[in-house]
Amino acid sequence: MLKEEVSGLLLTENQFKDELLETILDNAFHCVVVVDVDGVITYINKAYCDFIKVDQMESIGKHVTDVIENTRMHIVARTGKEEIADLQHIEGNYMIADRIPIFRNGQTVGAVGTVTFRDTEEWRTMNSHIKNLLTELEYYRNVQEENTGAKYSLHDIVGKSAPIIVLKERIKKIATSEVSVLIRGESGTGKELFAHSIHQLSERSNKPFIKVNCGAIPEHLLESELFGYEEGAFTGAKKGGKLGKFQLADGGTLLLDEIGDMPMHMQVKLLRVLQEKEVEAVGGVKPVKVDVRVLAATNKPLEKMVEEQRFREDLFYRINVIQINIPSLRERPEDIEQLSQHFLQKINKRTGRRILGMHKDVTRLFAKHNWPGNARELENVMEAAVHLCQGEWITNDALPDYMKEDSTMELGTKSLKEILEDTEKRVLRAALREHHGDKLQAAKSLGIGKTSLYDKLKKYGMVEKAPDST
Repeated sequence: MLKEEVSGLLLTENQFKDELLETILDNAFHCVVVVDVDGVITYINKAYCDFIKVDQMESIGKHVTDVIENTRMHIVARTGKEEIADLQHIEGNYMIADRIPIFRNGQTVGAVGTVTFRDTEEWRTMNSHIKNLLTELEYYRNVQEENTGAKYSLHDIVGKSAPIIVLKERIKKIATSEVSVLIRGESGTGKELFAHSIHQLSERSNKPFIKVNCGAIPEHLLESELFGYEEGAFTGAKKGGKLGKFQLADGGTLLLDEIGDMPMHMQVKLLRVLQEKEVEAVGGVKPVKVDVRVLAATNKPLEKMVEEQRFREDLFYRINVIQINIPSLRERPEDIEQLSQHFLQKINKRTGRRILGMHKDVTRLFAKHNWPGNARELENVMEAAVHLCQGEWITNDALPDYMKEDSTMELGTKSLKEILEDTEKRVLRAALREHHGDKLQAAKSLGIGKTSLYDKLKKYGMVEKAPDST
């Protein structure tokens, strides 16, 4: 009898504690939600339900993404990685969210999340303050970009995989030095993004960031493009001459992209500039001192090119003081989902679409794909999927043919360039169809100019022929 009374007493005490905890949470000023490891809501307090205008009992048992907009609770529950003081856009306003994984016996079993506000007036004040700071930050970032030419920072490099974390830490260490850096990686890995980040973290961040693609400039124009020219230096030279990229980058940073494509005779002249720290314009008679930090980027095997005497060994050692290697996307598969969401938000914002996410089949397909075009290919695929998507979620039907599991096309039958061009054509057709042939609106939805759209349509033979005159 005594045992039953003690047991009943303990049960009553536990029930009291549960009820007390629930009462406290329901009356808290903070919004609180708890999910299991699958992202299903097991508890959500009254404050949260009142704020987002949902029924408390109906919300429990639903997947958190079906109840709370822009939530990442299911991701934290799955990865076990906490997210503190993250800005979350809810009900048209920014809130401060904390997401903490819940562990039991060393395993993640769920997550608890809170959204911070105390009362309506305080929430409005906080939200207004955050919006003001974000607007101010965006203004100064635009001014910085306009003045220096550097658009990206380390924050823009998306990924939480070990290779990316290590690389970011390495960039923080080398950015403040003045040494030359050789950035290596496959096409589409984002080499330019890392170059921008190095400049932004350096002492030269308020000075110009100038980029030149050594492979895109015709060989006979490369010298004048890099070093400038004097008036009358050659037929067609502009009155007053023109400054070269080195002079424009004076005091700042110069990125020599695709340096492996630079002709041998220009390599000699570049080496002299790097050694002497002065340039001589085409047609000029007096060298000019320049203070430029040089970053170089390539996807070419420079060591092999040195052996084959297609790249100067002395120039290679001059630009290769510090080397950073950007991992391919297949070397960091854990970043694919986060990158996909990043590109989706970016495309949604630019096009005005409201695609919520990807179907699980798409996520699985992305995880299996080899991504030969790396992050650039992933962005192109997401661009195509957003425009071809019929509902709010991206399904396999919206993906390019070569991505589909049931596609008969085997990898290797087409080059990466052909695959990406096929994808671009599908996006163009979808944009024109969506805007009923209005090319101006189609161009705006794709984030490109009307001239660029016409160039692409002409390239793919998609421009309507004018009717024969009679």
